[in-house]
Amino acid sequence: MDVCRRGRPAVVAGADRLEVPVRWVHAIELTDVARLLRGGELVLSTGIALPDDERLLAAYVAELAEVGVAGLAVELGRRYAGSLPATLVAEAGRANLPLIAFQREVAFIEITEAVHARIIDAQLEELRVSERLHEMFTELSVAGASAEEVVRQAAALAGRPVILADLSHRVLACEPAGTDPGRLLSGFAARSRSVRGPGRTVFDEASGWLVTPVGAHGEDWGRVILVCDGAPSNTDTVLIERAATTLALGRLLTRHRESLERQAHRTLISGIISQAHADPAEAAVRSRALGVPVDGRQLIAIVLRLRDLPVSGPGGPLGMPAHARVLDLADAAAAACRSERIPSLVGTLDDDRAGAMLSLGPRVEPDDMLTRLATRIRDRAGVNPDVLVIGVGATARSIRDVRRSFLEASQVADVAASRLDSATPLFYRLPDLHLRGLVHLLRDDPRLQTFVERELGALLAADPGSGLIDVLAAYLAAGGNKAEAAKASHLARPTFYERLRRIERICATDLGSAESRTSLHVALLALNASRPA
Repeated sequence: MDVCRRGRPAVVAGADRLEVPVRWVHAIELTDVARLLRGGELVLSTGIALPDDERLLAAYVAELAEVGVAGLAVELGRRYAGSLPATLVAEAGRANLPLIAFQREVAFIEITEAVHARIIDAQLEELRVSERLHEMFTELSVAGASAEEVVRQAAALAGRPVILADLSHRVLACEPAGTDPGRLLSGFAARSRSVRGPGRTVFDEASGWLVTPVGAHGEDWGRVILVCDGAPSNTDTVLIERAATTLALGRLLTRHRESLERQAHRTLISGIISQAHADPAEAAVRSRALGVPVDGRQLIAIVLRLRDLPVSGPGGPLGMPAHARVLDLADAAAAACRSERIPSLVGTLDDDRAGAMLSLGPRVEPDDMLTRLATRIRDRAGVNPDVLVIGVGATARSIRDVRRSFLEASQVADVAASRLDSATPLFYRLPDLHLRGLVHLLRDDPRLQTFVERELGALLAADPGSGLIDVLAAYLAAGGNKAEAAKASHLARPTFYERLRRIERICATDLGSAESRTSLHVALLALNASRPA
């Protein structure tokens, strides 16, 4: 700066620290000046108050260094003629404190005014930029901009790449801003996992990434990354944090909108199943009002649920509450229907199941559409595909018959969820369940319950621990092959054969008879169908 150049400044110590930012300039003639400073100041002095004692002079420099001043500039001529004291220079060198000697008289007021004007101008520019960023991201929020659009605008404002990733370090959106996308995202997950640090917004020097979390209500769901080409500025931090806030708000609004839609759909589906509408035409009107046509359409009910798995705590097999899992299934089904452009009602049925009424055109092939839809649902559900069960009801030609389709789909899903198939199909229909499906439909019939007691009652009474029941089930599953059944039961053959003979005595039956085995197999299916999952 010209006002400094006129004083012919000479750096006499700490020359390697001249890049330290100056937060403020302070002219002061006191020896205990450190107590009045906050760090980052350039201290101006004529030296008239500095002590002659070398120890006190060294202590003065040490205090300035300890408080973190940016530097000390002393004007020659008032106290020191020609040069600064050797002790002052040596202590400044040891403390790595920039020490400048003005060899000509300089007006300190001109320096402070010039520097402060520059600092205030920079702060005002930061405020202006911050205001522009606020306006830009507010407009994006109000317009309901997608995550991709928010990331694109953030990259355009920064002039550098911006990446949005989830907590599994998968890239959700990326705007390379002219850089090579392949190089930008190469090994992304590993690099992302290595970026950690204290606080919310973190700059990682190794990768050059400025990272801030995205989320609301204390639950983060992602991270926004600004790829910097050097240390980030305050504007960079404001930009990335505003982008994160906009993304979080956008997700909240989307989830709220989806929640209201799911509530409306669930209410109508519940009314259809419970026959709450006295006139089916009322349900048809409500469905059309929700954008789902029903006249002259193929109406198909589907029910989604998760297989019955051992529960490990209140969150169950997926580590989250049952109702939250079902809500996620409903959201996945709704998103899949939108992707396939299928008009549909989608909502939760209870804490175990989500359901949807699909409205297909009269010429649409249901199986083709269901195959594509089920594939999309499995991709979006975020669970192991083998865990998700999709039951499909019979096609209804009017909304009056949709209730039957829902009941059938629910029964199919319940039966399929209790099975452990070697290969899980995309969806199940009633014919896919064969005898097991029929037994499940009749499980509450007193005649079937009487049959179970007649066939298995004595065995259940004689063996409350169900060990013999398991042996019988293994034998029947093996089609009467004793050796194969013993191997599957992890029992020695003599032991297994002895237990089969005991079962024959208790049940007063002949396991060598195909009819007896069939009767016992049906009774076992009915017994399992009547038991809680």
